[in-house]
Amino acid sequence: MTVLVTGGAGFIGSNFVFYMLDAHSDDRIVCVDALTYAGNLETLSPVMDNPAFRFVKADITDRAAMEKVFEEEKPDVVVNFAAESHVDRSIEDPGVFLNTNIIGTAVLMDTCRKYGISRFHQVSTDEVYGDLPLDRPDLFFTEETPIHTSSPYSSSKASADLLVMAYHRTYGLPVTISRCSNNYGPYQFPEKLIPLMIANALNDKPLPVYGKGENVRDWLYVEDHCKAIDLILRHAPVGETYNIGGHNEMRNIDIVRLILQRLGKDESLITYVTDRKGHDLRYAIDPTKIHKDLGWLPETKFADGIVKTIDWYLSHREWWENIISGDYQNYYRKMYGSRS
Repeated sequence: MTVLVTGGAGFIGSNFVFYMLDAHSDDRIVCVDALTYAGNLETLSPVMDNPAFRFVKADITDRAAMEKVFEEEKPDVVVNFAAESHVDRSIEDPGVFLNTNIIGTAVLMDTCRKYGISRFHQVSTDEVYGDLPLDRPDLFFTEETPIHTSSPYSSSKASADLLVMAYHRTYGLPVTISRCSNNYGPYQFPEKLIPLMIANALNDKPLPVYGKGENVRDWLYVEDHCKAIDLILRHAPVGETYNIGGHNEMRNIDIVRLILQRLGKDESLITYVTDRKGHDLRYAIDPTKIHKDLGWLPETKFADGIVKTIDWYLSHREWWENIISGDYQNYYRKMYGSRS
């Protein structure tokens, strides 16, 4: 089948492209990405010459561009990773998040309705549920947890989720939604917690930690997330929502200390900074439904995944150093040429 992957030059999207090309040699993968600040075409360089892969530089809010891609490729399945996703940036400039995450999703679904698809999958986030108290480790997010957002980012993702289900109910669009916990692994943009701490530690720069670093996140290795989405695409009934969690709850400060220890750096690099506005205390997902329905369980323990991740950043310094310097933004102009 032909799978259209939006946001495929970003962190999770690119890992999904790699996973699908490796796991399903008979499938064709078409990647659409606007290559905004977090989209890095250099990430996709290992597959650019793969005959089963095509990259298209386009914005999902551009209706004409999306219709052109659908007309040319006639995708069977659409997986929508394309999103503005950094909470701090959403606090500074909410409008960009509303446009990409809500309007962009609507444009994609309108195009799906016009050209026909067998599945539209919306990649969402556990942040739509708000947060959980630190003193209630027995509480978890389930698919029945009410939406209770905290930031413009999570509100835009929740709005998109509601729109997806509305298109399913109103128009019969065959949809599924997945809500994942915090991902980590190769190719993550170095503004996020784990790659930021690795990069700063390697350069002996201060490691900024919000508040006291006691906020808890449930960490999911990115390849485990990709496998879960693949299962949903191929085996889940339409209209279903699945939580995807790693059963790896960690305090932010403990992750920072672990990274420093692994890199042989001193904890004096830790710098506590003013807490984020509306900072969620704890995320924790109950993935029982996807386990019971589809047999999925996370395969990567955090202790193993974080070592693999740190080692990847150590062996791919040029990739993230290009991003920090801004050179990665020249890659499209230098390397892509007229290919589309």
